[in-house]
Amino acid sequence: MKYRNWSTTVAFLFLAIASQAQIDDATQQLSHDIFKQLIEINTTDSVGNVTTASEAMAQRFRDAGFPESDLQILGPNDRKKNLVIRLHGSGKHKPVLLNGHLDVVEAHREDWTTDPFQFVEKDGYYYGRGTQDMKDGDAIMVTTLIRFKKQGFVPDRDIILALTADEEGGTSNGVDWLLKNHRELIDADFVLNHDGGGVLSDHGKPQFMTVDASEKLYSDYQLTVTNPGGHSSMPVPDNAIYRLADGLARLEHYQFPFELTNITRAYYERMSKITPERATDMRAILNHPPDMAAVARLSKDPIDNSIMHTTCVATRLNGGHANNALPQTAQANVNCRIIPGHSPEEIRQELEKVLADPKISVKDMGAIGGVKPRRSYAPPPLRPDVFQPLEKVVNSMWPGLPVVPDMATGASDAVYTNAAGMPTYCISGEAIDRDDIRWHGKDERVRVESFYRAVEFYYQYLKTLTSPVGFPLPPSR
Repeated sequence: MKYRNWSTTVAFLFLAIASQAQIDDATQQLSHDIFKQLIEINTTDSVGNVTTASEAMAQRFRDAGFPESDLQILGPNDRKKNLVIRLHGSGKHKPVLLNGHLDVVEAHREDWTTDPFQFVEKDGYYYGRGTQDMKDGDAIMVTTLIRFKKQGFVPDRDIILALTADEEGGTSNGVDWLLKNHRELIDADFVLNHDGGGVLSDHGKPQFMTVDASEKLYSDYQLTVTNPGGHSSMPVPDNAIYRLADGLARLEHYQFPFELTNITRAYYERMSKITPERATDMRAILNHPPDMAAVARLSKDPIDNSIMHTTCVATRLNGGHANNALPQTAQANVNCRIIPGHSPEEIRQELEKVLADPKISVKDMGAIGGVKPRRSYAPPPLRPDVFQPLEKVVNSMWPGLPVVPDMATGASDAVYTNAAGMPTYCISGEAIDRDDIRWHGKDERVRVESFYRAVEFYYQYLKTLTSPVGFPLPPSR
């Protein structure tokens, strides 16, 4: 092979060595200790404290040699302070922002087989609230920057890490607050958000890696029926709970129109090449016009259904005021995940049509905490400077594993950074089995081997992405 110049040669040699290396004992211990420390700091909205986690990670960075001037702990209140770290580079390119949230959803000890706020290793897994969403990613990013600092690595741009509050709920979302109050601290050319993407595996065997390059818009709607009520011994046809239930039954059987964006079209184009059993249907939905029979067959899978349609589902019910009285009020919360390009108001009006009852009022309640942007944004481009290094590192660690851009059907802080004009890509090297996704669920866990492999992946990817001598990798082993 002929090399174009000496710097490219150095890059090949350097990365060839890196691709052969496994995670060393010191790095494994560091990542383990950080992961354990984060899991055992309760950062729920109800009783937890994100500031405690931010301060703990700040001390990790101080101990690694980061100057105080490159650490910022700040936020709108004492419990919800964010941590921003900057590793200075050569300034050849604009900074890259790494983003991850420190807060976790609620977890009750009686629901779990282990204590959710204890870091427990058993049966080849780490258990604890946040092991998948997303203190694993926080630990990986912290470990990576500390490795860079100890090695004296100078990237071709500043690398900024923001560990933030209230992604899962609450009223103090850290990314939103930083953008509004301290944009200069996190302003970047693009963003790598660890809260999404990753290697989808089947019984431990990697199938493909996804990159969340877009996401749906989150919106809640309150459905309300009111009635004068009365004595329960004299039931009337106009029962508020019955009316609401009838409307929800109509919603249950309604499907929003089929749609593809530039990201979901690219997703199915690539998936059709790696899932032969469904390839015919995937290619058929890409036709103009799409084959609606193929859409119907794919829609039987909950994941495909949510990728191809806006979805709305009832998540909470409340009605009545006494056991011996007719209900005066019945309410339901309907949670919608909206395909980019549609507004919450447009979906609210569609819900009114589907419910088909003028006595059921529909109110847009916004997102959790009421702070997420209220309109969706065009998906960012699939930037070659992000995806080419990614595909090469993936191929060096998982030879032949496809990288597939997709649209997250959930929501993340990418909605803020994309809205601020910073293209955002959710990237993780952690492999999770398709039938073991436990985000927000009981007994949340991650495979031990998967976590440490992800530690090494992120180090290689970020170093390749920001290396002053370029990002070429040797052929896969």
